[in-house]
Amino acid sequence: MRAVVLRQYGGPEMLVVEEVPDPVAGPGQVLVKVSVAGITFVETQVRADRGPRRAELPAILGNGVAGTVVKTGEGVDEALTGARVVSTLGGYGGYAELAVAGAADLIPIPDGLSPEVAVALLADGRTAVGLARAAAPKPGEWVLVEAAGGGVGSLLVQLAVAAGARVVAAASSAAKRELAAGLGAELTVDYTDPAWTRQVRDATGGLDLVFDGVGGEIGAAAQGLLKDGGRLSAYGMAGGPMTTPDPRVTAVAWPQVDMRELAREALAQAAAGRLRPAIGATYPLASAAEAHAAIEARTVTGKSLLTI
Repeated sequence: MRAVVLRQYGGPEMLVVEEVPDPVAGPGQVLVKVSVAGITFVETQVRADRGPRRAELPAILGNGVAGTVVKTGEGVDEALTGARVVSTLGGYGGYAELAVAGAADLIPIPDGLSPEVAVALLADGRTAVGLARAAAPKPGEWVLVEAAGGGVGSLLVQLAVAAGARVVAAASSAAKRELAAGLGAELTVDYTDPAWTRQVRDATGGLDLVFDGVGGEIGAAAQGLLKDGGRLSAYGMAGGPMTTPDPRVTAVAWPQVDMRELAREALAQAAAGRLRPAIGATYPLASAAEAHAAIEARTVTGKSLLTI
């Protein structure tokens, strides 16, 4: 099969398409013919050896895929063969024509939903649904969503708006802010502008909830906009260290639920027309390096995908 192989840490150019042996489904596993693989910011960091985990090289990156089950391993119901599924892979193996997934990790793709939408919602959807469930935005509350033009951020905007909240969307480009406004954000701000915090405070008088997917200086500044007792949902560190809640705010804890349940809920909401992932760019398998470069340059709006 063809796969994108990382043999040396470094820049995007380290991702090279090669012919490699087909993987084999073991006990409790299935072999999936991959049609779409998701690409995450974390994977760009793993490639560069700056990530939260270190890959054992050579490695095939990619955690989330959608496709069709083509073979079942020992102990797995053969009736799964031919099923359209989306699945996580334990962190590796997705940038390839074939991938091995645990049978217990498979989630059926609802009728009418494309594999692209399913993959876009697998990681980002479960994250956004879990964050929104834990933070519980309420009608009339002012809610700030950082990185609002990204995969998770754009979903959080929709979930907060659906809950009746008044959303402030913070993003670094006009295209991302335009996307967030189209999803229902009442106010958009450019958090690369030194005056962005003043703009938010003048418009809102103070925030009730912050979804902080950036961390660093931006996360700290956003936390400073919270009213006393306001809620901080810190879940990312794309711009620096994870934000540490200060004593005057309430830290939102991740809900103690099965991640697959959250993913199924995200897919069900999308199938019902209530949630729409922002798919910014799709690339062929051979252009994985280009996709990584675009993500690192922050020029992509929404989710990036590899089509196979």
